Amino acid sequence: MKSIFEKRSENNPYTLLLLHGTGGDERDLLPIADMIDKEASVLSVRGNVLENGMPRFFRRLREGVFDEEDLVFRTKELHTFLDEAAKEHGFDRDKVIAVGYSNGANIAGSLLYHYKDALFGAALLHPMVPRRGIDLPDLSGTSVFIGSGKNDPICAPEETEELEASLAKAGADVEVFWANQGHQLTREEIENAASWYKKLLKGE
Repeated sequence: MKSIFEKRSENNPYTLLLLHGTGGDERDLLPIADMIDKEASVLSVRGNVLENGMPRFFRRLREGVFDEEDLVFRTKELHTFLDEAAKEHGFDRDKVIAVGYSNGANIAGSLLYHYKDALFGAALLHPMVPRRGIDLPDLSGTSVFIGSGKNDPICAPEETEELEASLAKAGADVEVFWANQGHQLTREEIENAASWYKKLLKGE
């Protein structure tokens, strides 16, 4: 998978896994990483799927309807890539914190849904429920931030509430921030994600 890796400090053991939205690339979320933790290492990945020339992390049948078979395949692909990247770049695989927006948030959520200990934590910005009707792994000890828009036309509030309940039932510690916005990212949302991140590190 095409990616950027930056080791920013010898004294910071954490790596931010950056996962862009539809049509983005591996440079999109680098400014957000700076807002969350300037000293954490960064692994920013470009999705391997193209939709009308726009990079994504997995295929969809139409807006809001995922291609579940491809989602499962691409989630496994990303999980394997993380294991290999940790060996290649020498970062701690157990201290990877995902920051994903929209489609990137959905693939990060899918990692949580399919693999125990896939992520130390995850900031899911405008995510949807990745899959329904499956048993989630034990997510005890995993912290998740969900940033949502009250007027989001793509990710309805009910979607956020279902995702929160599903993750919490699996044992995750979930924090939800509601912005009075649509599907776009806001500075207030990122600032709240940064506050969640600081609490996550203090709590270890």
